[in-house]
Amino acid sequence: MKVLVTGGTNGMGKGVAKVLAGSDNRIHEIIILCRSEERGQAAIKEFEESTKNNNISMVLCDLTKLQDVRNAIKEIRSQHAFLDGIFINAGLGYAAERVETEDGMDPHFQVNYLSQFMLTLNLLDLLEKSDKGGRVIFNVTEGGEIFWDDMQMKENWSYENGIHQAMLAKRMFCDRLHNFYRKIEDPKVSFIGFEIAKTVWTNQINIIPLPMKVMANVMKLFGTFISIEECGRIMSPLFTESQEESLKKSGKFLTWKKNQFIEIEQGNDVLDKEKQDKLWNISLELCNDEKTTQIAERFG
Repeated sequence: MKVLVTGGTNGMGKGVAKVLAGSDNRIHEIIILCRSEERGQAAIKEFEESTKNNNISMVLCDLTKLQDVRNAIKEIRSQHAFLDGIFINAGLGYAAERVETEDGMDPHFQVNYLSQFMLTLNLLDLLEKSDKGGRVIFNVTEGGEIFWDDMQMKENWSYENGIHQAMLAKRMFCDRLHNFYRKIEDPKVSFIGFEIAKTVWTNQINIIPLPMKVMANVMKLFGTFISIEECGRIMSPLFTESQEESLKKSGKFLTWKKNQFIEIEQGNDVLDKEKQDKLWNISLELCNDEKTTQIAERFG
C-alpha cells in the first residue's frame, strides 16, 4: 500500500507511519507530509533503522499556508501516479493564545480542517486509481460545534473550541464524500472516521503549561495514555485491509474497544445536509483556489 500520512513526525501519524513501514514484510510505501525538514528527515531515519524499509519519503508542507498546500499537491501529483490511502491526521493542539495564519484564519480551523479539505479533494483521483481500493482515514473525535458567525474565533477564542470545531468539520466532510461515492456503481474509495479510545503520548507534553504537564504524567502512570506504536498497531488494519472490507466501513465513525472496531453513533450536526452544504461552500470560498472549486463541482 502507498499511504500518505499528514503529521507523520509525531503522535498518531508517526505511530501509523512507523507500524505500516515495518509490517507485511516492509511492502508498504509511506509518504510523510510535514512542515519541518529536520523532523521529517529524523523520522525517516528512525523508521528506516527500526523497520529496514527504505521506501519512505516526505513532502514538506506548512498547513498554516494555503500556498504550501498547493505546492504539496503539485509535488505529490508529479511524483505519484496513484495513492492507496491517506491519513488525515495533522493537527494543532494546545495553544496559549489566539494567533492568525498568513491567510487570516484561526490556525486550528486551517490546519486541522481546511488545508486538509483542500489536500483531500485534489488527491481523490489518485485514490481512485488504486488497484487495492483507495481509502481516507480521518483522525476525529466526538462532539464539537461549528461557530457559524465566528468560525475564525475572533470574538470567543479558546484552543479547545478551535479543536472541536475542526473535528466536527472533518466528520461532516467525511460523511459528504462517503455519500457521494456510495451513489457510484463502483465507488473505489472509502471514507472512515476514527477516534482513538485513549490519548496518544506526543510531544505536546513539551509545550503545555506545567500544571497540565504534571497531571498528564500522573495520568500516564494510571494507563490513560498509549504509545504511538500501540496506536499504529490498532489503526494499521484500516489501511491494509481489503477493498471490500474497507468499503463496508465507509461512512462510519469508529473507535477501538475490547480488541475490535466499534461504531460510534454520529450526531445530528454531522448528518445535517443543509449544514454540510453550508460548510462546503464556506470552505471552498476560504480556499479561494480555482482547481479545488472545479473538482468540487463534481460533488454538487
